[in-house]
Amino acid sequence: MTVIVGTLIYKLRGIDPDGDPLQFGVRSQPGSDVIRVENISPSEADVYLNKELDRESRDEYPLVLTLTDGRLGQGNYVTQSLLLLVEDVNDNTPIFTSHQSSITLREDAAPGVIATLEATDADEGAYGQVVYHLQVDNENSLFSVSTAGGKAIVRLVGSLDYEKQTLHQLKVLAVDRAKQGRVNTGTAALLVKVEDVEDQPPEFVRVTSVARVAENAPTGTSVLQVTAIDGDRGVNNPIQYSMSSNSINRISDVFTIEENTGVVLTASNLDRESLSMNSGTYILQITATESGGRIKPPPTATTEVTVIITDINDETPKFRSGHYECEIAENAPANTPLTFLGSSMPEVYDHDQGINGTFQLYVKGASETFEITPTKAINEATFMIRVKNSSLIDYEKIKTINFTLVAKEIVKHNPKFSEVPVVVRILDRNDNYPEFTKSVYEVFVPENCDIGATVAWVQALDDDSGIFGTLGIRYTNLAGSIQHMLNLHPTSGIISVKTAGGPNWDREQVSRHYLTVEARDDLGNGNRNTVQLIINIEDVNDNAPMFTQSRYEAHLLENKADFEHPLKVEARDADLNGTKNSEIVYTLFGHLSHNFSIDASTGVIKPNAPIDFEILEGSSKDTVRLLHLTIRARDWGNPSLFSDVPLNIYVQDENDHAPIFEYIFYNKSVPENIPGGTSVLQIQAKDFDGSSPNNQIVYRIQNGASDKFIIGAESGVISVARGASLDPDLTQPRTLHYSLNVVALDGAPGENQLQAAVTVNISILDVNNKNPVFYDPGTVTVRENTVVGTPITTLKAKDLDNTANLVYKINPKSCDAKTERGILLKANDFNCLETFNLHPSTGVLSIAKQLDRETVEIIQIGLMVEDSASETGSQIATATITIDIEDINDNNPKFQRPFYKFSVTENSKNGITIGSVMAEDADKNKTITYTLDGRYEITELIHLDSDSGDLVVANKIDHEVYDWLNLTIKATDSGIPPRFSRVEIFIQILDENDNNPYFLVDPQSLLISEDTPPGRQVAIIEAHDADSGEFGKITYLLDRISSQGKFSLDADSGILKVSDKLDREEKHSYLLVIEAWDNYQYGFNSGESRNAFKHINVTILDVNDNPPQLLVPPYCINITEFHEPGQTITTFHASDADDPNTSNGQVIIDISDGNQKNFFALQQINEWSAELRTTTSLRGRHGNYTVMMRAQDLGTPSHLVEEPIHICVTDFNDHPPVFVSPPHNSTLRVPENATVGSALVQIVASDEDIGSNGVIRYRLKVDPAGHWKTFNLQPVSGILELRLPLNRKKQKIYDIRIEAYDLGVPSLSSDLDLTVYVSNINDYQPQFLIDEYTVNFTENKAPEMESRLLPDTVDRDELEFEGPFTPICYFIVGGNENGLFKLRPIEHILTVTKPLDREQDEIHLLLIKATEDCSRPPRNESFFDASDDTQLKIIVKVLDVNDNPPKFIHRIFTGGVSTATNFGTTFMEVKAEDADLSINAKMSYHLIGKIQMTLTEGLDNLKREPFLVEKDTGAVQLNFDPQQGMKGYFDFMVLVNDTGGLQDMARVFIYLLREDQRVRFVLRQQAPELRNRIEAFREILGNVTGAIVNVDEFRVHANHDGSIDKTRTDLYLHLVDRRDNSIIEVDEVLRLVDQNTEKLDGLFKEFNVLDTQPGGTLALKAIQSTSTTFWLTASTLFLLLLLLLCFALCINQRQTYHRKLKAATATAYVNSDSDIDGRGMSALSGRVPNTNKHSMEGSNPIWLQAYENEWYKNADEFSQNSEHDSLDENVVTCGEVPHCNNLQHTNNAIRNQNLYQTLPPALPRRKLETTEL
Repeated sequence: MTVIVGTLIYKLRGIDPDGDPLQFGVRSQPGSDVIRVENISPSEADVYLNKELDRESRDEYPLVLTLTDGRLGQGNYVTQSLLLLVEDVNDNTPIFTSHQSSITLREDAAPGVIATLEATDADEGAYGQVVYHLQVDNENSLFSVSTAGGKAIVRLVGSLDYEKQTLHQLKVLAVDRAKQGRVNTGTAALLVKVEDVEDQPPEFVRVTSVARVAENAPTGTSVLQVTAIDGDRGVNNPIQYSMSSNSINRISDVFTIEENTGVVLTASNLDRESLSMNSGTYILQITATESGGRIKPPPTATTEVTVIITDINDETPKFRSGHYECEIAENAPANTPLTFLGSSMPEVYDHDQGINGTFQLYVKGASETFEITPTKAINEATFMIRVKNSSLIDYEKIKTINFTLVAKEIVKHNPKFSEVPVVVRILDRNDNYPEFTKSVYEVFVPENCDIGATVAWVQALDDDSGIFGTLGIRYTNLAGSIQHMLNLHPTSGIISVKTAGGPNWDREQVSRHYLTVEARDDLGNGNRNTVQLIINIEDVNDNAPMFTQSRYEAHLLENKADFEHPLKVEARDADLNGTKNSEIVYTLFGHLSHNFSIDASTGVIKPNAPIDFEILEGSSKDTVRLLHLTIRARDWGNPSLFSDVPLNIYVQDENDHAPIFEYIFYNKSVPENIPGGTSVLQIQAKDFDGSSPNNQIVYRIQNGASDKFIIGAESGVISVARGASLDPDLTQPRTLHYSLNVVALDGAPGENQLQAAVTVNISILDVNNKNPVFYDPGTVTVRENTVVGTPITTLKAKDLDNTANLVYKINPKSCDAKTERGILLKANDFNCLETFNLHPSTGVLSIAKQLDRETVEIIQIGLMVEDSASETGSQIATATITIDIEDINDNNPKFQRPFYKFSVTENSKNGITIGSVMAEDADKNKTITYTLDGRYEITELIHLDSDSGDLVVANKIDHEVYDWLNLTIKATDSGIPPRFSRVEIFIQILDENDNNPYFLVDPQSLLISEDTPPGRQVAIIEAHDADSGEFGKITYLLDRISSQGKFSLDADSGILKVSDKLDREEKHSYLLVIEAWDNYQYGFNSGESRNAFKHINVTILDVNDNPPQLLVPPYCINITEFHEPGQTITTFHASDADDPNTSNGQVIIDISDGNQKNFFALQQINEWSAELRTTTSLRGRHGNYTVMMRAQDLGTPSHLVEEPIHICVTDFNDHPPVFVSPPHNSTLRVPENATVGSALVQIVASDEDIGSNGVIRYRLKVDPAGHWKTFNLQPVSGILELRLPLNRKKQKIYDIRIEAYDLGVPSLSSDLDLTVYVSNINDYQPQFLIDEYTVNFTENKAPEMESRLLPDTVDRDELEFEGPFTPICYFIVGGNENGLFKLRPIEHILTVTKPLDREQDEIHLLLIKATEDCSRPPRNESFFDASDDTQLKIIVKVLDVNDNPPKFIHRIFTGGVSTATNFGTTFMEVKAEDADLSINAKMSYHLIGKIQMTLTEGLDNLKREPFLVEKDTGAVQLNFDPQQGMKGYFDFMVLVNDTGGLQDMARVFIYLLREDQRVRFVLRQQAPELRNRIEAFREILGNVTGAIVNVDEFRVHANHDGSIDKTRTDLYLHLVDRRDNSIIEVDEVLRLVDQNTEKLDGLFKEFNVLDTQPGGTLALKAIQSTSTTFWLTASTLFLLLLLLLCFALCINQRQTYHRKLKAATATAYVNSDSDIDGRGMSALSGRVPNTNKHSMEGSNPIWLQAYENEWYKNADEFSQNSEHDSLDENVVTCGEVPHCNNLQHTNNAIRNQNLYQTLPPALPRRKLETTEL
């Protein structure tokens, strides 16, 4: 066997007497790498194969092994020889030597040797010996292979047959003789070609075994064609055809066959009815005979074909009844059948044969509601109308549905049909629930309510009729925490108080109650519904505010703005939070209270200004003085309650007066030799503080004395310090002036001490006696070209004497100048005195002559300074200054050439060099950068290296776009500022043939009359080529196949001519293919030409050159004598080869002769067909009639043709039905577990009669054993169904007899005996383990791109069935009506047949059926049966892709901005929609382009964009401050895009308007509801007025008294004139509205428009603050109010008692004509207890404006003006006071809102609440 690398092949062991570890190895030599030696112990080693062995390459390896203990010295080993022999294995395959690969043999060749092959094997022994075999298969039994002398002998041992096989491929195997292990085989292919000889008869290769021909086919009609060829395909003799028939003697009278082509033609007119025995069938024998062969007689072959004569369509589907009436209950489920009323018969029939008698049934006019079944029938059917969409059958919406049933044939051309009307009456059902008028009822009841007081009124409505509707509603239950304390009226729904008082009616304990009201229809026994009732307990002001402290104190420091610690007072009120009863206001009064303020809401007290302690009254010894104030807390309840608390404020003195000097400064001059201790001057300060020690002062020198001066602490006298010298020459630095900082401090301790400072200036006189000294001028840098006279530096020298006078000079003998290269210039070349100027007194060195760095770069100048006022002789100092001339960029770069010219071939690759430019610069900044100047579209074609100036190709250059490129190159140096120069570049673009010719658009089609003579020009074809020269020269070619020789085209001019006679009837149009080639002459053959194609559709116009053709049946048309008058006998057709769209091809059909008795009439049903009908009864008139028909066209000149039509009137039924399938006495195998009702087999019988004589019905015959009871037979379809379950153990065989009978008179019948065998197969159907399964498909994916494997089923039969398992097939039985999905039944793989669209259907529901019967798909099912485990519901979710761009909801958005709008206001919104989902539908809005301003005034200084568009929402924000006087309008474009880059654009117009240009519409609608419908309002108003309507603002309506009415909305608009985009003034808008009142009436009613008025400027009423006089008066009356408080409380209690008493005793009155809400509820009004007659108009809290939808007012919208809790008091009082009307009118004017606007908000959570769910 083959040893693999790494195999252990040998073991080594060594011995060392010393016991040293041994190291084994192998000596390096050729081949020694074949093994690897590894030590495994100190004395042992393993030898491994290290390299793959190949005996054929090397069969042995002599090796030397080495052994050492490491002590033998370097390179010394103990050696041992090892010979490795390589044994042979069978690893080489036999290889055939070169041989002939193919052999040709005659078909009749005799057996013998045909070839010899040889193969060799590199192995030795048996492995290298070869034996040959022939790879055996069925076809190679003709050949054999034997081994002789090491070679393969191939022999032919059988007979060849060219007709069976023309090629034989032999595979000869060479196998070595290995007896064990692997056997290697080599293969050689040998191809044997068979040469044909003539020995086979003809063979039919194309035979139409069954052909059909219409019985009205004209003579010479082609029926079929057979094709035969010579059986000897290598010889292929011609074939001739002949025909015969066993059933017809003279077949040539009926059919003929063309001898050479095998085409069978009709020889005469066919008559299907005359062939009664074979049902309109001819059996023909066609013989094919060879001709021209050598065999005599010539070989022949015969085949048999069947020709079936087909029927024509002459019957119309008809219904048994002329109309149908049905009824159905509303909400009937889908598939519920309608009940037919009266004697109508739901049947339809058509007695035509086959497809002519097959018709479809459908519903017209209500197809979405109903459907008809079956939808397709043959001959006759009983139909049923079922519910399709139950949601459309609603008695409340429609009482009767009218539609039409249509029965229409399924033939494609001129199908006949009939219609019948259907009336469906809908029956009412109790299917609607009572609906409350509100989703939640929330009422407010005072906590002092009495028994019988009305709490709420609930009302429910029901859309059903009778007692099922509103009339039958009863209020049956009231549930909740206080249900026992309330009464619910069952009919009216009024809820009143049953039990008053207690904790449930105390707001401080329970503030809110939740209850549930139930209503039921059907007089309280039907459907129920509930609504939540929320009862809020109102608060009464009965608690005065209480301070949290009995006294407040505060400390205030003098001159401080606030107290030492913040002072805040707090009072609390136990009344309801958030109401006026608990709202507290704080006031402050007392002596000096005006110096303090208190926050009326928070109670924070602060001083109004700091207090001066010195102005307070009190002893001068006191440092603290006391202020007494009073704080009052008062609520806003009615009556208002308050409480007071004292406030003590302690004011403490502070040291707030600093000392003040008499003068603001002091000056004194003294000689420098003044002696020490001499007084210089005295200073004095004062302090105005009123107490000691704050007014005691001491003095001290703070700084500046330099130990030269001292001051007296109490006297303030300044003197020279003893021993001090004032000589300035002895001070360092020299000091001639002393500035003393003297302070005066008062006696206050610590940080409170104050001080004042004053400056004392003392000057010292000096003497001149010092030499001047130069400051080192160093090096100065001067820019060249500096302007003459420019100072470059100021030289400085110092002299300690104050009287020194310094004079500066330039030393003329000291001047050195050097160039950039360091060369020293001579005095003649550069003169310092001429170049620079030095001012003698200031020392300013300036430019006297302009400098040039390119001439001189470094200058060194000698300087001198002298003191001219010296008292001690000459005083001179010298210095040297170095001046560096700094380079400025004053030289432009200079190009080497004045211009550059280059050339490059178009389409050159990027990087191809075009040329190079170079520039030089004389300045120090010699680095030059090159840039291109030019248009961007040109510069992007060329790349310029900015450093080297090399020009290369950067992008594709097109000669046809630019033949020359003119550019400018700019050379810029690196100076600051940089300088540059330009040079012009001219690049010539050389042309190449890179453009295809292109055709002009016209002509695209041509109209040519068919009589156009050849040679006439019909068009000129023109093409262009952007290339030049030969590359742009066009050659035109016309494709001859497309023109079919009818047209010619000039190659140079493109002129298209007619070249042959045209015939529209032969071909009515041509699609000409025209080619345009450039460079055709020189480049076509070499492939260097380019081309273009153009298609021209040539339409041939008709002339009237063909007569009409009248196609009438050539046979006699059979009708019975009972043929009804007016019924169609036959339909025949006329045709005209001329154009049917012109008068040339339009035909008129009429009867010209043969109708003298007027038995027949002709009715033309369309321009090509007519029906022949009977006009009277033919009973007793049977026989043959010939009527002459005439067809005439309308062309000029007109052509006509006449043809006879034969009518045969028959009279009786003479053919019984004949069974077609199954055969007589056949056995039907039915599985034992067949489902009851399942179809077993369809019985099919035929009847040669026509009409009712040929209509077949089926029935089971009664047998003595009762076998027929187990089955059911459909009488029309013949489907045999299982009626009873089968049990194979009880009975295996059933014998039944089936009768087929026709409907003729008398009826004829036939019997069929059928045996049913119950087979023993599985009893269980496959079952899904789950009911639903979800799969995902991506929308827009192509079919088969995605597939989903459905879950497997389980089959219990697999545990019991012994045979092979039946495959399970899946079928779609529901939900695939549109054919979107395909399911592979065996693989269970679901795919789509067409791309899905998520936006059309996001989810698809499919119903899958699993069955073992894969041969027949199960019937469709319309619903999912969860109990049927063979069904699986598939939920197909369509995943979204970004395939829908966002779309703006309008193409133009308009809006307005008033001059009062604030900066940053968002005033309008542009909105778009995207049909996609999630991230695909995320949109971004952008303002694009420039905002255009038109007719604007006052906007000239607008520097920013006036509007911003918010990216995420599309909100448009104002980005400037509009001012009065601004006018005009803006327009701009907005863009919206989604995350996928899809986008849309719209235009926005924004108009500037004044505030008084707006119109206010008052609508009785809430703002959210109005916003949803505002676009409809804008559109209608805009259409009527003809203006652009812009919405400015929605506001909740505010009444004149400032109260809020939430049932109304103020809509602010402005209108824009479409003609000039100007704002229409308000008066004009109101005039337009008045003029179009009638047109706007519907709009105003729909939107409840109450008023239209000018908008104006909205102003909010400000609450006037109380004046200071009120508080002074309140302080004066404080004591009086305290006395009156008790009286007020008593009066309040008395009024409350009277109000309750009067409300309880008031009688409820309602006018007899009162109507509540239009629902006829006036009868209930008089029965409402404990209310007054005004309860319908806002008097009682329950009825306040209830019918204006004001129940939903928010709690924070309350009236500020009402001080009453109930209007019952007013009503009772009005009954007693004569001037009641005036008083009531006044009250209504003050208080025009309902009580719900005065209610407080909900209590805080700490209040106890009861909840009933």
